[in-house]
Amino acid sequence: MTEARSNTSAAAASKQLAGSTLGKGNLLNVLIAIVTPTTLVLSLWGVSVYFEGEIPPAYLLLSVLVFALTFPGESRLQKPLWTAGLNILLNWTWIAALLFLIGVATGFLHVFSDKALLAWLLLAPVAEFGACLLLRAAVPALLNLQGPKQRAVIVGMNSQGFALATKLAQSPYSHIELCGFVDSRDAGRNGVDANHPVLGKLSDIARLVKVHHIQVIYLSLPMASQPRILHVLDDLKDTTASIYFVPDMFVTDLIQGHTTAVCGVPVISVCESPFTGMNGAIKRASDIVFSVLILTLITPVLIGVAIAVKLTSPGPIIFKQRRYGLDGKEILVYKFRSMSVTEDGGAIRQAQRNDARITPLGAILRRTSLDELPQFVNVLQGRMSIVGPRPHAVAHNETYRKLIKGYMVRHKVKPGITGWAQVNGFRGETDTLDKMQGRIDYDLDYLRHWSLRLDINIIFKTVRLVAKDQKAY
Repeated sequence: MTEARSNTSAAAASKQLAGSTLGKGNLLNVLIAIVTPTTLVLSLWGVSVYFEGEIPPAYLLLSVLVFALTFPGESRLQKPLWTAGLNILLNWTWIAALLFLIGVATGFLHVFSDKALLAWLLLAPVAEFGACLLLRAAVPALLNLQGPKQRAVIVGMNSQGFALATKLAQSPYSHIELCGFVDSRDAGRNGVDANHPVLGKLSDIARLVKVHHIQVIYLSLPMASQPRILHVLDDLKDTTASIYFVPDMFVTDLIQGHTTAVCGVPVISVCESPFTGMNGAIKRASDIVFSVLILTLITPVLIGVAIAVKLTSPGPIIFKQRRYGLDGKEILVYKFRSMSVTEDGGAIRQAQRNDARITPLGAILRRTSLDELPQFVNVLQGRMSIVGPRPHAVAHNETYRKLIKGYMVRHKVKPGITGWAQVNGFRGETDTLDKMQGRIDYDLDYLRHWSLRLDINIIFKTVRLVAKDQKAY
């Protein structure tokens, strides 16, 4: 189990590393990044000129917002056409819905022509699909423009080396041709890659680079082998090959892994919050906008539920429970009371099917997630986010942090009203360790791959899920 997780992590990290290095100077990667936002903006401008006779400032501001929400574009080159088309349609639906909500919330929706917006709503996905077809047709020519592929070797036959080789083989547009491995150990200790031979030993690396015309070298040696690494680097000083280090720390579970510098010293991030710098500002701004809009729309529902809770059972309307928030600090989370008790002690039993503590009204509130609505106030307070790992009771945290490795990493971000785990089948009771492990795996996956688009995706999936899911009780 541990070995499988390590190999998966190594593969993911190698993919990230390869993408960041191979993308430099890659014309195809640049076009993939800009084709979707550019197509959407150009279609908006075309509609504006057709209906307005010009491109008014409001349309220019909208085009900037659209570009920011969709850049960089997603690569669909290796997807079947029908899958690519469906993906385009779904992504555009989410973007259009978000823009509509922003327009309603800010009052700027009336600035735009209804006919122009309707035309753009229909034209944009068609134009994007057309651009996708054109890019597919242009791929051979674009690859030819970049010249012959760069020849590469991987120094070190180990888990991260094999993972990188696999990713390169699965990326036909990477512009890298892997010629093989270089390693001094015998094949029985190294393992075997049937597609890539062992070209020679470490002591021969300078000669091998010249003989095979190698242009890129990936050093995949254990970090404990510093003398060997220094010796290899010394031998390679007489070549012009580009050298990249794939450290064996990548067999661990990187969270927002990236390179940076501390006082001029290069370091590699192993575990970091995705919400630093501009990403943090975007996340907070989206939370505020969505919360204000949603609270405005659901005020009558809040009042109705509050009255119903008060009239149907004794006790407070709002249940305040201690949870762990950002950086593992305790926060108070608000919910409409759905039980006859308000437990917040050292041992809390999760709600179960046919739980006697749940009131009749509470059963409805929990099944429809209406009991969670007061948490939008927590979002405005800055304690929570709309999307993020769901907060667990403090008592549950203290239990599971001892049983699940990496459990507390989920607290590097604010807890959310909904999350990636909840829309992937881990909503409701986690009555076994495996279920909690699955929830944590999805929470950490969210931290690795966060984007505003992913948040929007989760919000829409949550709305659909609440309407049919029966796991919450």
